[in-house]
Amino acid sequence: MSDFILEATDLSRSFGGFMAVRNVNLKIARGSIHALIGPNGAGKTTMFNLLTKFITPSSGTITFNGRNITHLKPEEIANLGIVRSFQISAVFPHLTALENVRIALQKRLDVSYQFWRSRKILSTLDGEALGRLDQVGLKRFAHVPAVELPYGRKRALEIATTLGLEPELMLLDEPTQGMGSEDVGQVADLIKRVSVGRTIIMVEHNLGVVSKLADAITVLSRGEVLAEGTYEQVSKNPAVMEAYMGIKAEEVA
Repeated sequence: MSDFILEATDLSRSFGGFMAVRNVNLKIARGSIHALIGPNGAGKTTMFNLLTKFITPSSGTITFNGRNITHLKPEEIANLGIVRSFQISAVFPHLTALENVRIALQKRLDVSYQFWRSRKILSTLDGEALGRLDQVGLKRFAHVPAVELPYGRKRALEIATTLGLEPELMLLDEPTQGMGSEDVGQVADLIKRVSVGRTIIMVEHNLGVVSKLADAITVLSRGEVLAEGTYEQVSKNPAVMEAYMGIKAEEVA
């Protein structure tokens, strides 16, 4: 089995005359946390949508575990073990935390809703659902409606529902966006914990989180790969400094 779980080769996507992603090559090492970073408009979200097939590439290929998934649908790649989150928390607000995770388990186990025996079927999933909540520190909130959870715990609940699908590859889109410093630290710790035994790709603006979590970083700018490497390597890259802060190499020399 290849050391790389996912590879994108010469991946491009245009919208009319605008090239949002241009000839991007990306290799994601199995078992790693790989961050996609870059200034606003760099093409990060477009890349996420391409990798999870919410949009189709104009050209290029995507392979997962050696299989070409370029033309598969989002639900098909989810069934292969690629699951994503979104910038805005995507949980059912008026269901409890337990019920939210149970829905993910129903999807994975193909347990359909049948009104005459639904309670019995669903109760068999409660043990695993509680286990997933325990993984993210939410077991004591199992019977609390999602709408009543603080924002950081909503994001933790979203990760719990993602874990319910047993992903081999998780894609997290801005997991700490809009959080205070305490929540940021808790969610970063959570991502580190749940990364054991799986691969994570994340888009993240908080460079403190990136420096703490990422094994490898790809920096995008104007739809192209600007730099790749560890945080130490890319943070010292003159092209990255200029793209992020407008600082040219000769200004820091």
